Amino acid sequence: MLVQMRLREPIERGEVDLLFRRWKRLQAVVGHTYRTAAGRLRVTAIDVVDPADLTADDARRSGHADVAALRASLRGDEALPTYRIAVEVDTDPDPRSLLAADDALDDDAVAELDRRLARLDAASSWGPWTMATLRLIAARPATVSTVLAETLGRERQPFKLDVRKLKALGLTESLEVGYRLSRRGEAYLARTTRPG
Repeated sequence: MLVQMRLREPIERGEVDLLFRRWKRLQAVVGHTYRTAAGRLRVTAIDVVDPADLTADDARRSGHADVAALRASLRGDEALPTYRIAVEVDTDPDPRSLLAADDALDDDAVAELDRRLARLDAASSWGPWTMATLRLIAARPATVSTVLAETLGRERQPFKLDVRKLKALGLTESLEVGYRLSRRGEAYLARTTRPG
């Protein structure tokens, strides 16, 4: 779910707790947490509304100056349903951060990571990439993604998407510029016998 960075602080302060979207089909689930530019947000309610019925309170609670600004912000075909999505900051620890910090890898955990990385390699149109990417990030932390991608002869955007897959496994962490291995990633590289 895309949320503008400008809403991060108002959401954190509790001033903004509504989002409005026009979607063909619902793209959020009540109770789920989404990572956004404005932080981790939990959806607490969703309902379909008529844009003609939007109120000044809806506008204020969604970070808009008035109802006209809120209506103008709605993107997409006007025939699509308009969803009012209530959100709150998810203050629970981020599961990815907890996973990334877990460096106590036994043989079963290493074997499971080996299996999952082999699956990512097998599914890639690029060919095997996981071990080369992990080793490159280990050797060149905090290096801009463009340089890392070029080092591997890859385009930047597909490279970044692949690094996100490693992050989802708790093996890498994003920095202001570039990436680094997480504690889990370092422990995995020290224990695995996978080639590449």
